[in-house]
Amino acid sequence: MWTAENRARYDRSKLRYPSDLTDAEWELARREIPRAKRGGNKRTVNEREVLNGLMYVLGTGCQWRAIPKDLPPRSTVNFYFCRWQHDGTLDRLHHALYVRCREQAGREASPTAAIIDSQSVKRAQKRGASIDRPGFDGGKKIKGKKRHVLVDTQGLLMQAIVHAADIQDRDGGVLLMATLFGMYPFLLKLYADAGYQGPKFQAGMARVCRAVNVEIVRRCDSGRFVVLPKRWIVERTIAWLNRCRRLSKDWECLNRNALAFLRWASVRLMLRRLCQN
Repeated sequence: MWTAENRARYDRSKLRYPSDLTDAEWELARREIPRAKRGGNKRTVNEREVLNGLMYVLGTGCQWRAIPKDLPPRSTVNFYFCRWQHDGTLDRLHHALYVRCREQAGREASPTAAIIDSQSVKRAQKRGASIDRPGFDGGKKIKGKKRHVLVDTQGLLMQAIVHAADIQDRDGGVLLMATLFGMYPFLLKLYADAGYQGPKFQAGMARVCRAVNVEIVRRCDSGRFVVLPKRWIVERTIAWLNRCRRLSKDWECLNRNALAFLRWASVRLMLRRLCQN
């Protein structure tokens, strides 16, 4: 909670940029950063500065060419952004921090309950043959992409996918759950809103996650604002992630890059949670 007593824990004014990693955050992150391969010249790139460059782009939402001169060149930062995405470094880092956050909260590493939801994001101006296609979400009147997220009861991101906004929640939800591949073997309960109700989603869940029981949390029609059980957790997580300005719109040409920035936002959230407690 933000109070006068714990304000110093959140103070980042002494850093070069507020997005830079502290020493404690870097100590946690560097354990999953792969070492340079044997042979050839020694690595001259500072991995911590590369990570600071990634966090700067993520937090400020600037263009790659607008990275400050005291950070590594944009080509270097972008190279490691793609490399850590393809060689599994980002996945290993995210999972390791997720387990530590669960253990810090006194929970088991693998959750038994999760909440699913989606967020439609407006498309930025871009065009070209190598760009993943957007879609139009008729319910929210948004043309762009849709982020499907799965979080636990602590609000920590478990899994996510990015796809066109014209894919319905019930179809995208099945795609999201199909990417778990047994990562959370003790998952038994899934909370969702009314967009996931119906036999089509139930049939899809029976194929990909047969042991998971889906509970639809419906909106209250009392005519006033009511905090819905469990659903507020995933909405809060989406708000946490949207503090990163790179996620304010659909800036990425490729869905895999948009997903990578979403996972880096989750990494930033978990690093700060681990080092501020």
